[in-house]
Amino acid sequence: MKKISIIIPAYNEEKRICKTLEAYEEFFKKLKNQKLLDFEIIVVINNTKDKTKEIVSTFSKKYPEIRYLDFKQGGKGFAIIEGFKEALKGKSDLIGFVDADMATGPESFYWLIRDIGTYDGAIASRSMKGSKIDTSLKRAITHKGFNLIVRGILFLPYRDTQCGAKVFKREAIKSVVNELGATQWGFDVDLLYRLRKKGFKIKEVPTIWKDVAGSKLNLKSVPIKMLAMVIRLRIINSPFKDFIRLYEKMPEKLKFHHHI
Repeated sequence: MKKISIIIPAYNEEKRICKTLEAYEEFFKKLKNQKLLDFEIIVVINNTKDKTKEIVSTFSKKYPEIRYLDFKQGGKGFAIIEGFKEALKGKSDLIGFVDADMATGPESFYWLIRDIGTYDGAIASRSMKGSKIDTSLKRAITHKGFNLIVRGILFLPYRDTQCGAKVFKREAIKSVVNELGATQWGFDVDLLYRLRKKGFKIKEVPTIWKDVAGSKLNLKSVPIKMLAMVIRLRIINSPFKDFIRLYEKMPEKLKFHHHI
């Protein structure tokens, strides 16, 4: 029986994490009881200021499949990377991650596991035929615009790099985990870009996705940060990479973002 490690990054999620853990535990426990799939849920708490840790701790005592890591450092990228490292200590065949807000339900997440087949990874795509999406027009436009930038600058073929549900085979994650940058909003692109450069094959899978209240995505500032990350990723994989490294060694007071 195959096993998956499901990583859930959690930053100030006291209002949403309970529903997510209940749904994922119940769904995957049924699969485990039917001997279809073994699983573990690794919640990575990062720099939280609310009662997320207390809630997750209660779940971990009740359900042996749920455990957690607690860090003072923040950021989605950092949390998922630490989750990857923890999962690789075990024997899971598949390693994936999903947002804590239940925008992607457990059944949709399972579709990634079911459909991965001979591919090295399967990612939920809100842009594929058959997907059902409930979101605001503003967020949809932001998503489409960013995807055009990613495809144009990095030449990634994926229609949706940012949906927060992805599953990969163990060897794929093992090959890149020590190369990933712990960026906040650009983590998914960094991960997919590095996997593609190494020749791993990623499949997009239709999904059901719902915009959930309490999102921490700032549609004014995040797109700019994501664009900067994409440009940086492209440059450090080009003949101009030495300029980026030189810039990053400069004193903070001399960098351009202090004058914006």
